[in-house]
Amino acid sequence: MRHALALGRRGLGNTWPNPAVGAVVWLPGEGAPHILGRGWTMPGGRPHAETAALAAAGEATRGAMLSVTLEPCSHHGRTPPCSGAIVAAGIARVVSAIEDPDPRVNGRGHIMLRAHGIAVTVGVLAREARRANWGFIRKVVDQRPMLTLKLARTTDGIAGRPGERLLITGPAADARTHMLRAQHDAVMVGLGTVLADDPLLTCRLPGLEHRSPVRIVLDSRLQLPLASRLVASARTHPLWVVTGIAAPDVPEAALVAAGAEIIRVATDPDGRVSPAAAMRALAGRGVTRVLSEAGPRLAMALAAADVVDEVVLLTGTMPAGHGVPALSPVLAERLADPELFTAGPVEPVGPVAAGPNTADTMQVFTRRG
Repeated sequence: MRHALALGRRGLGNTWPNPAVGAVVWLPGEGAPHILGRGWTMPGGRPHAETAALAAAGEATRGAMLSVTLEPCSHHGRTPPCSGAIVAAGIARVVSAIEDPDPRVNGRGHIMLRAHGIAVTVGVLAREARRANWGFIRKVVDQRPMLTLKLARTTDGIAGRPGERLLITGPAADARTHMLRAQHDAVMVGLGTVLADDPLLTCRLPGLEHRSPVRIVLDSRLQLPLASRLVASARTHPLWVVTGIAAPDVPEAALVAAGAEIIRVATDPDGRVSPAAAMRALAGRGVTRVLSEAGPRLAMALAAADVVDEVVLLTGTMPAGHGVPALSPVLAERLADPELFTAGPVEPVGPVAAGPNTADTMQVFTRRG
């Protein structure tokens, strides 16, 4: 199952609206199992991991075991159900990490397998599998994507200074950010970040450029500059602009003409896009995993809306002296509550020299439940 989970992670950010599943066809062996076939969900969600693993194993599937990180589907969609393919392949036993919460499945896949005489075990490494499928589960159960909030701060906790671009972390930490982009369906910022930094928000790791996520800007009044790099690249890399219902029509037409897609949602009392409404709208379009490279204001709004599932906190090696804190009081309080978030270890990112504060560090906070 650990091997299947590792395979499934290969699809993160690349399989939505489907989950990123891993599957292994195997036989018990002396000392170690004999792997017959491996598979993971392919880009766009098809083919599924189970059918890929069965195809790789070929005729050797008869009497073999199948370990899979999510219950095999039991319904007809664009392809026949995986449960039927497993039965036809002659698999003797299926080990599933967790049930699929999709109402079209929700235990029916396991029932179908058992009805055909296949032994089924459920719950192996369930906790790890729930986290691996967190985005898909959030979309199905809570009608919103899983949200990872990435923040960078100086050693004295500053995220930036008004009117000044503050370089906080080095190349190794920046590469981690690009990998996070590759592992999420979408990357989201607020208008303030666009105006301050003019980001491109693509994945620029060598060999992973094709894994660039959908770029999303929360822009309540459609003030996104047409000259920004995001808009200039909208025809080659998808750009969605989430705005308020009452936002003006004229800039919408210009943005659409440039290749952007406009999504209108409800606003909060001060006229800003509601983070909760934005998340629901993204889930409605199939998005399961969102990386927010938010500035402090948007980060605070996301925390207040209770839609943050994971926080990746990168800390540089130098102080700023003054500026805008990276962690708002609301977010800092939530991260410090052990009943809400589990704090991971502080790890160096990049080469470590002698002495304190010689390397950027990363700490991950994971929401409980």
